[in-house]
Amino acid sequence: MIATTLLAVLAVPLAVAGWQQLNPSTPTAATGRFDPNVIRTVADPVTTTSSTVAVPVPAPVVTTAPTTVPEVATVAGSRLRRGVARPMSAPAMVADVKGSTIGLYSTPGQAQADDAFDNPTWEGLPLVFLVQQRQGEWLEVQLNTRPNQTTAWVRAADVTLRQVTHRIVVSLASRSLTVYDGQTPVMEAEVAIGTSSTPTPRGNYYIDGAVRTPDPSGVYGPFQVSVAAFSEVLMSFGSGVGQIALHGTNAPGLIGTAASNGCLRMNNADITRLANTVQIGTPIQIV
Repeated sequence: MIATTLLAVLAVPLAVAGWQQLNPSTPTAATGRFDPNVIRTVADPVTTTSSTVAVPVPAPVVTTAPTTVPEVATVAGSRLRRGVARPMSAPAMVADVKGSTIGLYSTPGQAQADDAFDNPTWEGLPLVFLVQQRQGEWLEVQLNTRPNQTTAWVRAADVTLRQVTHRIVVSLASRSLTVYDGQTPVMEAEVAIGTSSTPTPRGNYYIDGAVRTPDPSGVYGPFQVSVAAFSEVLMSFGSGVGQIALHGTNAPGLIGTAASNGCLRMNNADITRLANTVQIGTPIQIV
């Protein structure tokens, strides 16, 4: 496809054989970092017609009161009732799922789970959540699923906790991205955003994965950094689920414009720097 009509939804490249996941060694994986110089092939995911798809550190108690929301099932046929994610301050707490599945609960203290997620994900990526708050042995976490900003409860014993000090803020108005380490800006970059018909979704999200592409000079550049956010317009895209990403481009002239299907395109030097700076689980706020 010509450069001016680049595809901009993450699910397409991740669903194609030959795309490669950043696969760090065990010590770096335990801290949530990904090594851009170490890669492995990701197996083809199972195609679905659904649109929904190191040492542990103590988790802080988040004092922000949970937002009251209507009970809305996250998936057709699921009993799970969702919460809504809130902005996270630095340092944020990230939950790496331990087992091959994890139970999701509508409220803390339930005897039986209302739903479950597989680990790794259908794309072959490790399952990671962003922690919203802790109540005893229970964690409210943000999920990488539709509806956007969905939260649920998990058992703390089913995850390994770690902190991330970085956070990302994207301004759609100025078409810019800023990375903070604590309160200190450490990186700024211009981005291309979604068009008026395929807008980039606003909200509070997190980085849920990263891949190194097989062709650094291709339409997605050298890296794709997956965001736990989904297009509000494209419920599916190709063989994927319409998830957005930060990625490079072979059309740098479009950076700073509204040109994508919802993803955030960056110059290849900028996406490379970002991939070497942030950890999986880093909060990202799109405003």
